[in-house]
Amino acid sequence: MKKKLLSILISIAITLSMLPGIATASPLYDIKIHREEADLELVIDTYNFIKETYPFEISDKDLSETALKAMLNSLDPYSDYYTKEEAADVYMNIFGYFTGIGIYIQKSEEYIDIINPIEGTEAEKAGLLAGDIIMSIDGKDTKDMTLDEASKLIKGTIGTKVKLVIQRKGKKLNFEITRKEITINPVKYEKLADNIGYIKLSEFSKTSSYEVKKALYYFQTEKITKIILDVRNNPGGLFDQAVEISSLFVQRGPVVHVKEKNSAPVSYFSTIIYPDKELVLLTNEKSASASEILAGAIKDRKAGTIVGKKTFGKGIIQNMIPLLNGSLIKITTAEYLTPNYISIHGIGIEPDIIVENTEDKDLQLEKAIEIIKESIE
Repeated sequence: MKKKLLSILISIAITLSMLPGIATASPLYDIKIHREEADLELVIDTYNFIKETYPFEISDKDLSETALKAMLNSLDPYSDYYTKEEAADVYMNIFGYFTGIGIYIQKSEEYIDIINPIEGTEAEKAGLLAGDIIMSIDGKDTKDMTLDEASKLIKGTIGTKVKLVIQRKGKKLNFEITRKEITINPVKYEKLADNIGYIKLSEFSKTSSYEVKKALYYFQTEKITKIILDVRNNPGGLFDQAVEISSLFVQRGPVVHVKEKNSAPVSYFSTIIYPDKELVLLTNEKSASASEILAGAIKDRKAGTIVGKKTFGKGIIQNMIPLLNGSLIKITTAEYLTPNYISIHGIGIEPDIIVENTEDKDLQLEKAIEIIKESIE
């Protein structure tokens, strides 16, 4: 009876200690009072409490990594903590190669959406499409799953398979796809009819500006000055690449402004005096982040015509901070503004000409070609 009573008293003491403004102490545990603006002492007390009372084995590493992830994930969908192993994948992505099935993904309100399958990859061969909703990965429900959790599950050892349940137009489809090493060339270009140059930019990775310059050099040798630049379904990437690529198309002057906490905006500029290109930029609702830096520069500086649909609306910048143990912190550190100091976060950028595609026709590209032809005539 005494043991039972002691157990009840301890339980009540612990429960009361979690209520604001109430200080208690049980015979076994001393949980200190913490006000609503609780500081790091509360975190340390909770950590120690778990270590002393949790009946199963749990490592300091697991506790600290989980705490770091939870803290950063609570800020926004783009901030995160990466373990040493996860950080290696992040670096591989930056340089344009990784192991997986070949899809770009983004976090929707609840689930994970496919932005686009990468051309020539197992995902495209299997029939995954832009706009597909990933409901589960290897049997794990993706509802409320973070983007990085989903990415980690999809990636894996070369030759292994991943099972996806996809929702498409109200129907559920099952896919089993083999993981392979994927190398991404972020730029594809070609000469269209009527001497029009077309550049498809799929992401802003480490080599993107180099590859765009190669495309522009080719067009220059072919005496092509009318260019369609396509960033539809481009989820973004590296900030410096966005600035450098924007600078290839925007006349001398501001490209983007970056506003950090408690600081005046820092401006980034193009140095080109007379761009010799006539430009149409294609965007859609999955053109995000670095794509929107480019779109904002082109729109505000009147460097071209934007055709398609309103962009995603991610107007914030993350910094990556390597830690001594090989892990990595990614955290939102700034907001970017267009050359006219317009904030687009949560808003997006409206195209000059809104065009909706149909299932069987790329009306946006057709409109871009039409605009270019009119300028030629």
